[in-house]
Amino acid sequence: MKKILKYLKPYWLIAILCPLAMILEVSMDLLQPQLMSDIVDNGILGTGAPDENLRYVLQTGIMMLIFSLTGCLGGILSAAFGTMAAQKFGNDMRKDTFNKVMHLSFQQTDKFTTGSLVTRLTNDITAIQQFVAMSLRMFVRTGMQFIGGIAVILTLNVNFGLVLTVSLPIQLIMVAVIMKKASPMFETVQKKLDKVNSVVQENVTGARVVKAFTREEYEIDRFDKANTDLMDTNLKVQRLLAILNPILMIVMNASVLAIIFIGGLQVEAKAMAVGDVMAAVTYITQILMSVMMVGMMFQQVSRAMASAKRVSEVLDTVPAISDGEGGADVSGGKVEFKDVAFSYPGFSGKPVLHNINLTVQPGQMVAVLGSTGCGKTSLVNLIPRFYDCTEGEVLIDGVNVKDYALDDLRKNIGMVLQKSELFSGTVTENIRWGDDNASIDEVKHAAMIAQADEFISDFNEGYDTMISEKGASLSGGQKQRMSIARAILKKPRILIFDDSTSALDLSTEAKLHAALRENLKGVTVIMIAQRIASVMKADKIAVIDKGTIAAFGTHSELMENSSIYRDIYYSQMKEGDVI
Repeated sequence: MKKILKYLKPYWLIAILCPLAMILEVSMDLLQPQLMSDIVDNGILGTGAPDENLRYVLQTGIMMLIFSLTGCLGGILSAAFGTMAAQKFGNDMRKDTFNKVMHLSFQQTDKFTTGSLVTRLTNDITAIQQFVAMSLRMFVRTGMQFIGGIAVILTLNVNFGLVLTVSLPIQLIMVAVIMKKASPMFETVQKKLDKVNSVVQENVTGARVVKAFTREEYEIDRFDKANTDLMDTNLKVQRLLAILNPILMIVMNASVLAIIFIGGLQVEAKAMAVGDVMAAVTYITQILMSVMMVGMMFQQVSRAMASAKRVSEVLDTVPAISDGEGGADVSGGKVEFKDVAFSYPGFSGKPVLHNINLTVQPGQMVAVLGSTGCGKTSLVNLIPRFYDCTEGEVLIDGVNVKDYALDDLRKNIGMVLQKSELFSGTVTENIRWGDDNASIDEVKHAAMIAQADEFISDFNEGYDTMISEKGASLSGGQKQRMSIARAILKKPRILIFDDSTSALDLSTEAKLHAALRENLKGVTVIMIAQRIASVMKADKIAVIDKGTIAAFGTHSELMENSSIYRDIYYSQMKEGDVI
């Protein structure tokens, strides 16, 4: 919690004004019972003339009203300052947590899971924010009511201390016992919420697959189980907490009866005034209510502690992929793999890649071909450092990629992934992800190279057409071409296609390759493909088999020297097709 509360430091002035305003409100509240006592003893039951007694009641009543309005002002200011400090606190913490998530490596986000990260950024931070807002106000209020109430009630009659001696320990023990049992459950509740969010996220993003396989009922049942599990855990906590308030109320009401009984005896013995007994009843109620409020606050504290621990796990995570010393810049685009081996973190089997030695010269178009699962994507993921190799080194222009600053490295690499990710916004806004400052002419030029301009121009609003979330309104080939345009607009030194032309027909793909050669001279292009027809005209072709490079050369060289390449070729090309 100490690490989390540092986010309150920039707003220390507001944070201090909040409890100060609350002190004003509680001070006014503590004065009210005594003034009411004066009205009863010196006004209603006063021994003076009726007019004088009425005047005293009115004067004291006006004073009570003034004090009440003053306390009301203090309460409003306290709520305003507390809310302002808590909102700014939550805003800063949420930004820092999101910033940390954005810098985590793939292996770390996979470890946390998407659903859990969403819960931590929303529900957990909200719980901490609510705790801050409450603590700035309620800790002061309950503390002052508790201590101030005890001090005043003992000045009215020391015998009232006997009631407090019995009732307070009972309440405090009950609060401690219940909270000790409830606290661990709050972290369990958050984990159950993670599961619900994960199921929702999977089904929202994979809605088409669910419908295609008519698995709606299965997924509804899976969500129902996760949701019911969350409900049962919440009910378990709430049932435990539900015991607390009734017990505390019984103790409080019993204490009020005891005060009335003791006060009645004191009034009968002429040792106390009736008004003082009334004031004592109000003060004992305030004291014991403050203990009840402590119990409610501990619920919030326990939940906030569990949430703070989960948020701290994210904030304290050191990104597995960190900046190198920097200073170098990608200029030529030469890519080299030297004795590279790679295993995914936590994977104990055979390395995904091993003994990889490969050189791609600047300006070359090199294709990577191989069977599914042979390690093609893993290979290109090492270039922008989505993962780091476990052995050997990956070099760009003779510099180990680990020595580049990440921003300097990745700004010179254009990557078109297997799954085309588009965002809600216009066509122009999606392509401008490659370069925020690009002109509309540059956007259109990139789209023309990517063979996307024709279908974009057919839209009613052209480049101003709104794209729905994840590009749901586009076909697979359209999404791929827009993703390619986005990468081209970046003007990278190295352009990587991770099987990102699979949805294009051969004619469109051939036009794309021709446009790339004509417009991106000097740019190193590494292209993963499944179709032999997509790679035949590349400068070089690397054939990967079982995690290593089995052959490397031109199409004609591989047809002559590589049996693996020939098998792929003859399995895909029809008899009579031109080599």
